[in-house]
Amino acid sequence: MSEQNVNILEGNTFVVSDRRGDIEASPSAAEGLFRDDTRFLSRWVLTVDGKRADVLSVENLRSDEVQHFLVPGAGTVYINSVVSLIRKRKVADGFHEWLTIFNHSDEERALTVRIEADSDFADLFEVKDALKKKGTCYRAVDGGRLVLGYRRERFNRETAISSDPPADFDDRGLVFRAVVPPQGSWTCRLAVEALRSTRGGSQGPRPSLDRWSQEAPRLVSSWRSLERTYERCLEDLAALRFYPLLVKGALPAAGLPWFMTVFGRDSLITSLQALPFTPDLARTTLLQLAEWQGSTIDDFRDEEPGKILHELRMGEMVAFEERPHSPYFGSADSTPLFLILLDEYERWSGDEAVVRQLEFAARAGLEWIDKYGDRDGDGYVEYERRNAETGLENQCWKDSWDSIKFADGRLAKLPRACCEIQGYVYDAKMRCARLARRFWNDRALADRLEAEAARLKKKFNEDFWIERGGYYALALDGDKKQVDSLTSNIGHLLWSGIADTDKAASCVRHLMGKRLNSGWGIRTMAEGDAAYNPIGYHVGTVWPHDNSMIALGLRRYGYRREAARVAHAMLEAAHFFQGRLPEAFAGYPRSLTNFPVEYPTACSPQAWSTGAPFLLLRTLLGLEPVEGRLLVDPALPESIERIELTEIPGRWGRADAFGLGRLRLEAA
Repeated sequence: MSEQNVNILEGNTFVVSDRRGDIEASPSAAEGLFRDDTRFLSRWVLTVDGKRADVLSVENLRSDEVQHFLVPGAGTVYINSVVSLIRKRKVADGFHEWLTIFNHSDEERALTVRIEADSDFADLFEVKDALKKKGTCYRAVDGGRLVLGYRRERFNRETAISSDPPADFDDRGLVFRAVVPPQGSWTCRLAVEALRSTRGGSQGPRPSLDRWSQEAPRLVSSWRSLERTYERCLEDLAALRFYPLLVKGALPAAGLPWFMTVFGRDSLITSLQALPFTPDLARTTLLQLAEWQGSTIDDFRDEEPGKILHELRMGEMVAFEERPHSPYFGSADSTPLFLILLDEYERWSGDEAVVRQLEFAARAGLEWIDKYGDRDGDGYVEYERRNAETGLENQCWKDSWDSIKFADGRLAKLPRACCEIQGYVYDAKMRCARLARRFWNDRALADRLEAEAARLKKKFNEDFWIERGGYYALALDGDKKQVDSLTSNIGHLLWSGIADTDKAASCVRHLMGKRLNSGWGIRTMAEGDAAYNPIGYHVGTVWPHDNSMIALGLRRYGYRREAARVAHAMLEAAHFFQGRLPEAFAGYPRSLTNFPVEYPTACSPQAWSTGAPFLLLRTLLGLEPVEGRLLVDPALPESIERIELTEIPGRWGRADAFGLGRLRLEAA
C-alpha cells in the first residue's frame, strides 16, 4: 500500500484510511471499511471547528489497531496549536474508534467536532472495475444510531454508527459540542458496525494474538532484523485468519485489500509454508476446501467434479450471479496442491484421522487430474476457461492475462499446459501413493500412481526441456509448442522433484544468473525476454512466495549454498519493508537500487508472502519430518551467526532447531 494509506485488518474485515484516519473513497479506490467483499463505509472525515486535522504521527499498535496523532488544521506550514487529538481505532466486525481531544491551554475550549459519514456499499468487484450501483442507498436515525443502508431486491446491507456521548445527527453525519477544560481532555467513543447476512461469517470469539504468538515456536537470532520479520509475519498471519462456518478453525485469507477471502491456491501454499509453525491452518484449509470441492460440470463457474476451488466471494455481484465466484473454480493447480498439502500435513502432524476422512476427496482430486485436468489425454494438465465471458484466462499462479508469453513476446495459444503444474501433479501422485499404501489400504492404487508419476516425469523431461537454452519451457501452448521464455517457474520444478537430476544444474545456473536473479530475489521472467518488465505483474517482478518455494527446491536437489543465497536476499528485502514482505516488488537489479523498489498495487499484507519467511527459515535450518522425528540440517550463510528456533510443533510433540552461519556466499 502507499505510504499515504494506513490499513488495519482482522479476518475478513479491514479498514484502509489516510494518515489522518480519514476515509474519502473514490469509486475505484480500495479505501474504506470492508467486510465480506462489501464496502460498508466510504466516507469518514473528522473536522474540528470546520477544519481538517494535520498529521503529527501514526502508530501501528498491531495489525488490527492504530493510533493517529493530530492537531487541528492551521492552514499554514507553522503549527503552534494549543489543542491536539488522538484517534485510536480497532477493527472488530466493523471498528471502534476512541477520539480524545487535549486542551493544552489555561482556558476552557468549546469546539464543534464533526464526523462526516457515508457509504456507497460498493462490491469489491465494483470498486476494481469502477461500476455503478444498481440498488438504492438510504440513511436514517434509529434509537440513537445513524444507520446507513443499501437494498437491491433480497440483498440488504447496513452500517450502524453509535457514540458515547450521544451525538446530534444531520444529513452529513455526527456532530458533537465538545467542552474541553483547561489542561484537560474530552473523549468520545464511536462504534461502527457492519451488518450483513451470516454466510461466511465468524464462528465466535477468535483466539487472541497473544495466545497465537505464545503457541508458535520462539525464534532467537543474531540477526535482529530476522527476529522482527518473524514477529511481524506471525502477527500478520494471525490477522489474515478467516473463520468459515462449515469447519471449526481458521484458514488464511489471501491478502489485503483485494483478496480478503478464501483462495484455494493461496490458502494451500500459505498453510504449507506455515506447517512447522502453526499446523492447524493446514488442517482447517484441507477440511474446508474439501467441503467446497467441485461436484458437477458448471461452465459459468469453471466447476468440474473433484476440482478444488480457486476463489470464494460473498458480495452483491456474486449474489446476483454477475460474477461466478460462489465459489469459482478457475484454477488448474489448486487440486494437486490440495493433495500435496494433505500428505505434507500428515508427515508433520501425524494426523491420520484427517487423511482417512479426506480419502474420498483425495480420490476425487486424482480423478479430476486425469479426467478433466488432462483435457486431451496427452498426460498433461491444461487449462482453458469454459465460459469466454467470465473467469480467468490464465489459471496457473501467474494468472494475469499476459503472463504466458514466448521469448519473443507473443502470447501463447490456449489451452496451456504450464510446466510447474505438471510438477505439482507428479508430486501429488507420488505423495498419494504413500497415503494409499499406508492409510487407505489400496496397494493397487499406490502402484498405479507411482507408475503414472514415473511416466509423467520421463515424458515431461523430454517434451518441456529446451536443449539450446538449457532450461524448461514455461508451458506447452495449444499447438503443443514450447513456450520458450525463461521464468522463475523452473524453480518450482525443483520444489516438486519432477526435474531430472542431470538437468537441475543448468536450471540452477539460470536461477542464480543475472537474467533471473535481481540480487533481491528471483524474477518471474528473465531480463532480456521481449515481455520482460521489472514492474510487470508476472513478467519481471520478484514474488516472495515464489522465491520461498524456489529456495526449498534448490535445497531438495542439494544446492545448499544457492538456497541460502535466495533465502538471505529475500530476508534482507524484508528489512526494507519493515518485516512485511509485499505480494511482489520490482525486479530492478540490486546494483541499480540500494533497496527493493515497491510494486505500485501489491497487496500487503498478503498471505503467501507472509508465509515466505517461514518456509525460508525451514530451508535454512533444513527442517524435515522423517519417520516421526524432526530432522535438522542447517545451512546458514556466515552473515547470520546463529538461529535458534524452539518449541517446533509436530508429531514428535515439540522440538528445537539450532543453526550456525558457516556458508560463505558470493556477492549479490
